Amino acid sequence: MTTDTLEAAERLAAVRDAMGRAARLTGRTADDINLIAVSKTQGADAIRPLIGAGQRVFGENRVQEAQAKWPALREEYPDLTLHLVGQLQSNKAADAVALFDTIHSLDRPSLLNALAKAMDAADRRIPCHIQVNIGAEEQKGGCAIAEVPALIKAARAADIPLLGLMCVPPADIEPAPFFALLAKMAREEGLARLSMGMSGDYETAIMLGATDIRVGTALFGARPSPARPLPASGRGMIRNSRAG
Repeated sequence: MTTDTLEAAERLAAVRDAMGRAARLTGRTADDINLIAVSKTQGADAIRPLIGAGQRVFGENRVQEAQAKWPALREEYPDLTLHLVGQLQSNKAADAVALFDTIHSLDRPSLLNALAKAMDAADRRIPCHIQVNIGAEEQKGGCAIAEVPALIKAARAADIPLLGLMCVPPADIEPAPFFALLAKMAREEGLARLSMGMSGDYETAIMLGATDIRVGTALFGARPSPARPLPASGRGMIRNSRAG
């Protein structure tokens, strides 16, 4: 085992230990929680050590970035699964259906229609989470809370497999109330899974019922700095898109 793989194994073990402590408070174990390693901006050389440490579930934020690195990695490691955890443009729906195993960001009727057409064309049904704009933030993607029931109904009518709900709480605010609200919404709609919790708050999310957590920094370390400045509103967009 290389030094990089040993370091990755230590980070993975630390996250799974924390997952286990939080899960026990809800009568679960770490194995009951799906740990998605968010590899946004990470190259294949940074991803391989984590694969070597045993991680098999990964998440990406952008279709184009995932297309550049994951086909080759999946040829090397056929047992990997890949989740799209960032915003999805409708014109990328066919590419997403071809590449990903789960989509966490279904959030509007136009995207639902594009995904349904892409799934029909590919004869492949991709399980989805509906992303909820849980903090009603204008700069974020996600379905408005009041519109969630209608989108769920439309997804079911279009034969899109629904797993559950996903959210990214507002930055710099205690996330627990937002996680609790998402859990309540999922129960009311009969949805079993909750995609919520990132590197800074996944233990809280687990204690409030998360079944899928999206962890990047805690597994990979700090991400590379952006190549160019972000717009003034970028802070909110980073929180929405990083998902880790």
